[in-house]
Amino acid sequence: MRIDGHRFLVTGGASLIGSHIADHLLAAGASEVILFDNLSLSSDPTAQPGTDPRLRLVRGDIRDIHALMDALNGIDGVFATAAYITNPLHRDPLTGMQVNVDGHLMLLEACRWRGVTRLIYSSSVGLYGASPAELIAESEPFHYAGLQPAGVLYGASKIVAEQLCRMYQDRHGLECTALRYSTVYGERQHARGVNSLIIVEAYDRIRQGLPPLIPGDGSEVHDYIHVADVARANVAAMRRDTSLDNATIATGNETSLNALVGIILDVVGSGLRPEHIDAPGRVKVTTTTRLRFDRSKAERELGWKPEVPLREGIKRVLEWRESEIRNNSPPRS
Repeated sequence: MRIDGHRFLVTGGASLIGSHIADHLLAAGASEVILFDNLSLSSDPTAQPGTDPRLRLVRGDIRDIHALMDALNGIDGVFATAAYITNPLHRDPLTGMQVNVDGHLMLLEACRWRGVTRLIYSSSVGLYGASPAELIAESEPFHYAGLQPAGVLYGASKIVAEQLCRMYQDRHGLECTALRYSTVYGERQHARGVNSLIIVEAYDRIRQGLPPLIPGDGSEVHDYIHVADVARANVAAMRRDTSLDNATIATGNETSLNALVGIILDVVGSGLRPEHIDAPGRVKVTTTTRLRFDRSKAERELGWKPEVPLREGIKRVLEWRESEIRNNSPPRS
């Protein structure tokens, strides 16, 4: 599908990922981008001075099919990013599962009735669970043994949502592509990311002259992918001639918490030494010391690969965070 001259709707459009997808759609020439969001976990990005007139906020909940039907009138393609990730799902499992499963089903049903032809779904590597594989590809099953309940529920909700996408494609011709992100970080970072929040938390402590805190011994690893690379993958999937069942959107590189905080200290130019702490109540998805995702399917089928190196991405986040602090912006929920 062409981007230029077409109209798109982004559920969860005020979120970290949703707002960056909108930026890339506008840059690619979209005639209008609707941010569909109830603002329960975000603030209105269209309230900023100089907002592109092609960007419009529609306040609504994806569990409300009537609101969706109204917002989807005349829409060509949808980016489904609205979801409860692990932290908020841990706090409110009832709403979280309603949004992740029932809300997604309402969106698919509204797309069917409105004649939307393509939907890009924001999935997660959380549906692989704690995989023991040396290289984790899209065929990997869900390894949930040993995970915390919130992590299991989150991964399971992504599996259910992907299967609903398949059902609606097979039955109704709604072309769906599921993109499975690793740990997403970037400018406009919110406080809900289980594995990425440490970047902002470490910087805030360093600014105060306090040592950054690292949970455990710091050997836990994650694959950190910058939100701009995630947004590019979404636009590439929408542009593709035909839909793709799924693809892992990751760098393929593992980074330990020790290494991550070390990069932050180096970027800031601080000589502080981090402190390792016990965090018994911490919500965790996985705590593996080895992690490697296979991104070859995304490269082959979407012509996509990550472009933002981790150090450069962290530098961007810290510059954004500093600007937020200097402008006395309230913390993002």
